[in-house]
Amino acid sequence: MSSLNATAITPIFLAKMSLESYLKNQIRVKAPDNLPNYLQLKAGCFVSLKTKQGDLRGCIGTLFPVCNNVAEEIIRNAVEAATQDYRFNPVTLEELDNLTYSVDILSPLEPIEDLRGHDVQIYGLLIEAIGGKRAVLLPALPGIDTTEAQLIALHHKAGISADTPVKMSRFSVDRYGDK
Repeated sequence: MSSLNATAITPIFLAKMSLESYLKNQIRVKAPDNLPNYLQLKAGCFVSLKTKQGDLRGCIGTLFPVCNNVAEEIIRNAVEAATQDYRFNPVTLEELDNLTYSVDILSPLEPIEDLRGHDVQIYGLLIEAIGGKRAVLLPALPGIDTTEAQLIALHHKAGISADTPVKMSRFSVDRYGDK
């Protein structure tokens, strides 16, 4: 793996290589040694898997880094998206050729008091209620075109009633792969 040219090592390459290695050989790969600088940073990230027809097949992420660098985060989250997303059965080896990959590398969370100036095309949003219920949505999701729609979807996702006070934090992403 260290013989790869650093420019060939992209978030999509890491996600695809990680998942293929795991499903074909039950091996969790290690990050290459010669990572580009941006993949050596620590950051949370989400890996989304879709069918080539556009249907979501899995999405798992970390808001805060849990690995040594974002490359390791991508490798970990690709396998988790395929095997641990409770909304779907695990991805099978036969599905690999029909998958597309998207990786969102997150900026640090920024606490906000309200949604003034919040653009759902630029910012993802995390809401948290007292008692631990929380939910997160990435920015620029199909069907989420307004701050109100983003907030309603988050309340629904977390099982939090609309009148429950929540703390909010937003983040931007660098998105690779499917838009």
